[in-house]
Amino acid sequence: MPFDWREYLELAKSLGGQAGVSYSSEAAERSAVSRAYYSAFCLVRNYAQANLWFQGTKTPDDHKNLREHLKRQGKTQLASHLSKLRVWRNACDYDDEVPNLAYCVQNAIKIAEKAIQECS
Repeated sequence: MPFDWREYLELAKSLGGQAGVSYSSEAAERSAVSRAYYSAFCLVRNYAQANLWFQGTKTPDDHKNLREHLKRQGKTQLASHLSKLRVWRNACDYDDEVPNLAYCVQNAIKIAEKAIQECS
């Protein structure tokens, strides 16, 4: 049975507000943003493959190629959602400091939910 990518969004919601014993709230918040992105990315990718003739390559290029394909298919809002999520995810995964991290967490979850909803 394939992985239900929606589970990442549920994990993001949980991680977004809780600090554990062995990790900080910042680590949880950064992870929440990353998981929200991947939840949306994988569900949108699968939707585009099934409904919009997107052919992924299972390489890092798929992130950019999917957004470009969505734009060509007239799904500019969906592409925009993924772009915003990608910017926040990159900041959380690579930058030493992320200004307004709480804002990123809240909005990443909201935008991911919107993107997923558009594919339903």
